Amino acid sequence: MDFMDSGNGLKVFNDALELRSEERTQFIDLTGWVSQSLSRAEVGHGLAQIQVMHTTAAIIVNENEPLLLEDFKAMFERLAPGDGGYAHDDLRRRCVNLVPGERANGHAHARALILGGSRMVNVREGRLDLGRWQSIFLVELDGPRDRKVSLTVLGFGRSAA
Repeated sequence: MDFMDSGNGLKVFNDALELRSEERTQFIDLTGWVSQSLSRAEVGHGLAQIQVMHTTAAIIVNENEPLLLEDFKAMFERLAPGDGGYAHDDLRRRCVNLVPGERANGHAHARALILGGSRMVNVREGRLDLGRWQSIFLVELDGPRDRKVSLTVLGFGRSAA
């Protein structure tokens, strides 16, 4: 966790979260962690940038409703099927970024490309400015895996806001 005050009221705060996903495709609600970090950032008004540090996971803002999350998993399978025959998975042809024991995960890269690796959320009066049903998720697309999420909060301090 890093904290910087520019002297003119502008603050920059960085935090990171390391976790392990438990499922092949999983929605992990990060809203509580981001809110706690934001509290430590002491920013009244600004922006919170949440970024996953991996290419087979994503960050989204959506509703935390179990049936909707199941619908999303089914949508992923339609858009980028797990058995879609991706060139990335052909280890006889691929010659870069290879690691021992690598598993086929072209589908996870395609899904992450569609969803995106980061989101920016407004900060208002020291809190995330989310809608009634909105939550911030890490979307695991190739689990179980160890994951790292980075947070940067930029804004004006509570007393300066």
